[in-house]
Amino acid sequence: LPGYGDSAPTEMVATAHGRVAFLDHVLQKLGMQRPVLVSPSMSGRFALPFLLARGDQLAGFVPVAPVGTKDYTAEQYQQVQTPTLILYGDRDTRLGLQALQSLRHIPGHHVAVVPDAGHACYLDKPEDFHRALLGFLRQLQ
Repeated sequence: LPGYGDSAPTEMVATAHGRVAFLDHVLQKLGMQRPVLVSPSMSGRFALPFLLARGDQLAGFVPVAPVGTKDYTAEQYQQVQTPTLILYGDRDTRLGLQALQSLRHIPGHHVAVVPDAGHACYLDKPEDFHRALLGFLRQLQ
């Protein structure tokens, strides 16, 4: 993501609006129509504003203990119509539970907790993570 890791910082992603535009541009360049957006950790800064502004362009949303959930209100989350699977590791007692507290306001959401996994539950328990993710994806078909 721009501004993270070894990537150069860019003014475009300095605001939520800019991050929405960036993610929209990436999805368009990839030719993706109605993708399922999986958003672990820091990608929440991009995915959450995109979900709230353009969630109708997504077939589904899978937040994996994303950052930034407290930046939005329960009322904003209640407007989301995108099928959502809230996923986190049971050992992620900080960000996972914090994200759940905010995201639980999304109507009709599902929750999957990966046992014996920390914040990066997809790395700690990849089979359990993929089982939950694939189960959600099958429900979307």
